[in-house]
Amino acid sequence: MSETGSDEVESEYSKLGTYDGERNEAGERHGAGEAHLPNGDTYRGQYESGRRHGTGTYHFKNGARYVGNYSQNKKHGQGTFYYPDGSKYEGSWAEDLRQGHGVYTYPNADVYDGEWLHHMRHGRGVYHHRDTGSKYQGSWMNGKMESSGEYIHANHRYEGTFANNTPRGPGRYVFDVGCELHGEHLPAEQDQAEGDSGEASSAADPTWIPKSLTGLTASTPSRETSAGEKVEASAEAGPETPSV
Repeated sequence: MSETGSDEVESEYSKLGTYDGERNEAGERHGAGEAHLPNGDTYRGQYESGRRHGTGTYHFKNGARYVGNYSQNKKHGQGTFYYPDGSKYEGSWAEDLRQGHGVYTYPNADVYDGEWLHHMRHGRGVYHHRDTGSKYQGSWMNGKMESSGEYIHANHRYEGTFANNTPRGPGRYVFDVGCELHGEHLPAEQDQAEGDSGEASSAADPTWIPKSLTGLTASTPSRETSAGEKVEASAEAGPETPSV
């Protein structure tokens, strides 16, 4: 869920609503204060020259709440956002956007712990699926699993490259029974039935092509090491697609 940004309009109503707090010589809100906006939102915290600046708590009329740092009226620095659907983001912000390292807990109790850029999962991260116990740890780009990563399940894991939230290219399945299945995920042939636009009507999942079955190689990390690495990664979305 994204913030509706009703806190961004406070400056437009700076002379409306009610305010109880400190002011500077110019009469601007400056220092500690509490504001009740005409739209039903409230803010209690620090101001500087009429703008939210420093630490504060912003209550949205829809039940959402932000607790953390502000800079020039925008969420900036460390802060926690509580969403009306029960989800929560705790981490770094930059100009009202999730950016840097943060932990997002989703309504279904899935958790993403990793890097963000422009409000999307981007960089290294770990996504835990609450219902299955599986997790993906690796690289993300624009909210999707991309590049190198591994999907860890109850009795096996997949290591390889990903594209658009699905395995793609060379990889291997490592099983707890002590063997590895090497192969490659190839783009599947698409359904060639075309609509009026002339484009393929649907796309299929990648096809797994097995190539060799071996014992564990010397480079294969133990399950404890692999699963315990401190890495960072989705949930609106995959092979189980994380969902946000």
